[in-house]
Amino acid sequence: MSFAHAARLLARRLGIEVHRYKPTQSQHARLFRLLNYHEIDSVLDVGANDGDYARLLRQGGFQGKILSFEPLENAHRALCRAAEQDPNWYVAPRMALGMTEGEVSINVSQNSKSSSILAVTAAHISAAPQSTYVGVQRVPLRRLDTIRDGVIERSRALFLKVDAQGYEMPILKGAENLLPRIHGAQLELSLTCLYEGQEIYREMIEWLTSQGFDLWNVLPGFSDPTTGRMLQMDGVFFRSLAPNSK
Repeated sequence: MSFAHAARLLARRLGIEVHRYKPTQSQHARLFRLLNYHEIDSVLDVGANDGDYARLLRQGGFQGKILSFEPLENAHRALCRAAEQDPNWYVAPRMALGMTEGEVSINVSQNSKSSSILAVTAAHISAAPQSTYVGVQRVPLRRLDTIRDGVIERSRALFLKVDAQGYEMPILKGAENLLPRIHGAQLELSLTCLYEGQEIYREMIEWLTSQGFDLWNVLPGFSDPTTGRMLQMDGVFFRSLAPNSK
């Protein structure tokens, strides 16, 4: 047995999996290459939670502007702290995004990141018990295409990331006036119904295709630890005829 193989076995016993880094196979490296290829200069980070996605972008070398949206009180507070030292990372006032404007109730999950406007299904709780709801918060509800912000108005190539736990379609439909300016998008896609009333991956892909987007990449996501079935993935889309397509 080689030293490298023995080291990998030891790491697995400790709960760590080690792989050789290959830019062509690393899912994050592919994402960064896509953003660079399409000359993305600004990212709308919807469902930012405490800022994990923005931090990932910075670690990958993205230097453009980021505008983050987060409705939950504690997560929004942590998000603001995370963005304080980054002059190109902005945080919108606490709000949820959707098809209409007013107020809405957010179901707060035990793990925070599974929180949603929609009711969680038994299948989701079975695969991830920490997704159980433990509270409710009322927050302002806005349409994305009514938001006036310099990041949006001055961008030449906008990228929209949405992680809204089953509420992605209402957010997209509340951004229909902005969509023509969106060059690419990263959306969480459910392979089965995890939130009541949500659209699953086929419906999401069909709708985005009808809006002129092609699926360029898939990033594996949440899986059921008992069965091994993948339950969510991220789809990365870009416009078929974007102005800066190569």
